[in-house]
Amino acid sequence: MTGEVAVLGAGMHPWGKWGRGFVEYGTKAARAALADAGLEWSAIQSVVGANTVRCGYPGQVAGATFAKALGWQGARVTSVYAACASGARAIDTARAQILSGMADTVLVVGSDAAPKGFFAPAGGERPDDPDWLRFRVLGATNPAYFALWARRRMALYGDTAEDFARVKVKNAAAGAANPYARYRSPVTAEEVAASPVVADPLRLLDICATSDGAAALVLGSMETARRLGMARPVRVRAVSSVSPTHPRTALDLPDIATDSAPPGSPVPDPFRPSIARAAYEEAGLGPEDLSLAEVYDLSTALELEWYEDLGLCAPGEGAKLLREGATAPGGRIPVNPSGGLASFGEAVPAQAIAQVCELTWQLRGQAGERQVPGARAGITVNQGLFGHGSSVVAVR
Repeated sequence: MTGEVAVLGAGMHPWGKWGRGFVEYGTKAARAALADAGLEWSAIQSVVGANTVRCGYPGQVAGATFAKALGWQGARVTSVYAACASGARAIDTARAQILSGMADTVLVVGSDAAPKGFFAPAGGERPDDPDWLRFRVLGATNPAYFALWARRRMALYGDTAEDFARVKVKNAAAGAANPYARYRSPVTAEEVAASPVVADPLRLLDICATSDGAAALVLGSMETARRLGMARPVRVRAVSSVSPTHPRTALDLPDIATDSAPPGSPVPDPFRPSIARAAYEEAGLGPEDLSLAEVYDLSTALELEWYEDLGLCAPGEGAKLLREGATAPGGRIPVNPSGGLASFGEAVPAQAIAQVCELTWQLRGQAGERQVPGARAGITVNQGLFGHGSSVVAVR
């Protein structure tokens, strides 16, 4: 186990399609996190920004961009990019600065103003870019990729379209109780089944949207938390960061082929399960100790995959766990009580930070109608393109 850091404050800007700039969203979330921590901006010693690659030059230097927007005051600035795992990597960078003694108070910010429709590569000819190649060579848009995983589950485990719809129904009900969610209306299985097919077998309501939104955290040392009068703060106990191991038995786009210096045999822990395993080992707990989980539900089928990757059930039993109600509010291990990406959509640099905001509010008992009773430990998990895996464990 490594040392713990305290969550001093959490703040968000509501998700939606607001038509404004990502700096505005992130600044509002940052100010909300500062207010939650009871700290002035001048008390922050370091700013770590999760980058977005679609918002021009300021998005590439997010730490400095948000420090400037809040008002230059001399803080250390760092910018982090790890695709959809950027927010978790920003949290890990902040944690390392605190544990090393470089800073006592760190502001972590992620924000995005996403394009309309699904994400697509920038224009131009870039044959060295695997993300560009998977669109141009394979025609594999994100929805097509999600559908391939859904078909894989159907073939291997007998999952059905009705199982996928149940995930959406569950998450939409949770999102309806979340004031930060973009979609706040319950959805029925019949409505999922009646929505247009996007990439068979997935329908429109099986796939998350692209959104504007922002999330921020103020992290600090345990000594700082005590000084601020926080006797029992939420603590970040682990942040895993793993990459795949060769050979890979299941292909994750945008990879079209995998490479390794030494040859090897298939490993017992594929990439996604290894993300959570590393977090569990660092935190000194296991899936049986969790009160809730926030997972990266790019599609309804992928949420079921995460149940198994987190060790909440055996491989192939994700749909069974869902049908039993174990992952629903009031169940044994509620998953995505925030509403998940099904209710928020993707605001790429912000979403892993938003997951930890939800853990924070749940562990404090501040989640309102969506509160998980007696929550004491939670985990987040997400996966970014190009081999970025991240998982955060928070406890109280």
